[in-house]
Amino acid sequence: MARYEFATHRLFVEVPLAPDARVPLTPEAFNYLAHVLRMPEGGRVLLFNGRDGEFEGSFALTGKKAGAVHVGARTRAQDSPGRITLAFAPLKSARLDYLVQKAVEMGAARLVPVLTRRTQMRGTRPEKLRAWAIEAAEQCGILSLPRIDPEVALDAFLDRHPPEETIVFCDEDAEVADPVAALRSAGPEAGHGGGLTLLIGPEGGFEAGERARLNARPNVIRLSLGPRILRADTAAVAALAALQIALGDWRAD
Repeated sequence: MARYEFATHRLFVEVPLAPDARVPLTPEAFNYLAHVLRMPEGGRVLLFNGRDGEFEGSFALTGKKAGAVHVGARTRAQDSPGRITLAFAPLKSARLDYLVQKAVEMGAARLVPVLTRRTQMRGTRPEKLRAWAIEAAEQCGILSLPRIDPEVALDAFLDRHPPEETIVFCDEDAEVADPVAALRSAGPEAGHGGGLTLLIGPEGGFEAGERARLNARPNVIRLSLGPRILRADTAAVAALAALQIALGDWRAD
């Protein structure tokens, strides 16, 4: 049997889940199941809330414009949310949507919009980031949603970041080298210790003072992503892949 079932629609809900529970549907969820998918009564759906695992359920009408899901057996236990924080300079909406969804797919456990001196987009709404994260989780069989922090200035973010936790920051001025090897060279403390933070700068890159402050911190890895300059959203995906291979949950061990 496959570990994930993709043929059945998955739906995120906010309420606790347990066998024999009855989950009222929001108007948006009801409209999607009843009118977009044209799901008949008794139709099968998978539910998750990011805390209790995944459950099968059956769709039921409770009125002309209302419905609920009757919860059945649990199909998968809740998994670990992982330990990678993605801190990123906000982007324009379409590219920020892409970045958030791919970060969720790649296993980021926390998302932090960080305002640098060259950040052009400000005013990121956490509820919008959460909606994109939920959409990615529903589509990709993911059970754990990332924690989403409000915007924070880079200096304030670094002030409160635990010094014993590793920060990986992508720097176009770093010497071009194998990024996986560079990450693995950080040693077992980064690979098996506490959290890992990946910091992606703005489209114009970090300013010299920001780069100097990062390099002066303990447990910092300055990372090159090859000979080409990548857009910020592409860099986030590439760096997350390298981080998961070298130090994350893509490793065989």
